[in-house]
Amino acid sequence: MQQATAMKTTIKIFFGIIVFCFFNQLQLFANYNLTCLSNPAVSGLELTAFSGEDIASAIRSANAPALAKYFNSSIDLSLPGNEITCSKAQAEQIVRDFFAKNPPKSFKINHQGASKDGSQFFIGTYVSAKGKSFRTYFLMKKVSDVQYIQQLQFEEE
Repeated sequence: MQQATAMKTTIKIFFGIIVFCFFNQLQLFANYNLTCLSNPAVSGLELTAFSGEDIASAIRSANAPALAKYFNSSIDLSLPGNEITCSKAQAEQIVRDFFAKNPPKSFKINHQGASKDGSQFFIGTYVSAKGKSFRTYFLMKKVSDVQYIQQLQFEEE
């Protein structure tokens, strides 16, 4: 009788350990997946790091889809005749139209800086093939440890 009770206790402890280990591993797996999905560097879904020169290259080549990769999900956009806060997809289309109307001759970053909160800004000059010159400004803000363009301006000089 004592042996049967000891066996039942051992089985309960054994199953308790198995259940504990299962849920512990399940929790670790869930935390890992949440970390992967929320961390662009791990998920591969977003850019992890880039420089102002990467953005300048996209502007220089009038590549709206490449430039849009750097946009925040919502962006303040200011172009001649169009000042709007819009989604990343809308901004890409608006910038694509701007580039189509003003194909690039050159783009150069003239000045850059950073604020205490980690934001970075860049001021440059975009010259179109038609000879128009635009003062260009973009502001990058950190979102989940990744810098995204929050504001983009092309102002005709």
